[in-house]
Amino acid sequence: MLVGSSHADDAGVFRLSSEEALVATVDFFTPVVDDPYLYGAIAAANSLSDVYAMGGEPLFALAIAAFPDDKTILPLMADVLVGASDKAREAGICIIGGHTIRDREPKFGLSVTGRVHPGRMWTNRGAKPGDVIVLTKPIGTGVVTTAIKWGISPKETTDAAIRSMAALSAGPARAAREVGIHTATDVTGFGLLGHLIEVLEGSGLGAEIRLQEIPVFPGVRDLMKRRVMASLAARGSFPGASFLHARFGSPPIPGGARENLSFQKPKVRVPPLLPEEELLLLADPQTSGGLLLFVPEERASELVDALERGGEGAWTIGRTHAMAGAEMPRVTVL
Repeated sequence: MLVGSSHADDAGVFRLSSEEALVATVDFFTPVVDDPYLYGAIAAANSLSDVYAMGGEPLFALAIAAFPDDKTILPLMADVLVGASDKAREAGICIIGGHTIRDREPKFGLSVTGRVHPGRMWTNRGAKPGDVIVLTKPIGTGVVTTAIKWGISPKETTDAAIRSMAALSAGPARAAREVGIHTATDVTGFGLLGHLIEVLEGSGLGAEIRLQEIPVFPGVRDLMKRRVMASLAARGSFPGASFLHARFGSPPIPGGARENLSFQKPKVRVPPLLPEEELLLLADPQTSGGLLLFVPEERASELVDALERGGEGAWTIGRTHAMAGAEMPRVTVL
């Protein structure tokens, strides 16, 4: 075993020989969009991302599904599986089997097996001082998917987030391997701050990130200012609705963002008077988020150029640095 669960890496790695190792990961979740085909595609892209984040190439996958024994819902499972199968085919692999159980709430995902050279894998302990930090997708999917469930997400915002969540990270990982980076991780349930802190703690480093350089899906900041009673959102407009929403509602910020921030905030230094919404956005749990790439400064421009040529996102959001003392924050937000 080269990589296990002790350092919260994106996947496990098991060496087969001096030239080859297996990468193994599993991930599944409840629906984040209404369309079952897109749900399957997003779940597959999310699961595959862990292999790419380790510097590996996927080989095959197994499906994991839980669906209600309900005549109105069960037929939709076929669409979920087709969406996942098409996304797996796009990644150059097939789904060779799986397992399904009955459950009250639908759940779906993949167990993915990939391969990587033992000497060229990326772990969350591989960053170096002075690395430039490059992000490949915008953040905000936790807010967007909550707003979708409440029926208040604008079409432009919904479409942008769905396109991003369904996009594979194969291209960014390929560009990063070709350019030569120190390490990578993908941004998922612990949000941008959480996954950045994991790499920094594992590598014994700190970092500065620039808030204005971090990409956010269009409309997300506006959604975070809205106050809505989720229980009344589906009823649409009715007399007194505006008052009730304004008086008793809350913004579509997932509970996971607040939980993440409660653990991460002591490790972060922020500008005075920074709105809490901005911190919650940095802690927003992502579904099928982008890769965080840690690249030597002299190769940063080459990496950004390679990503952009491939049609991928490429945002330079900050830089790592050595820790002067244990009392220093891991992340300074500028």
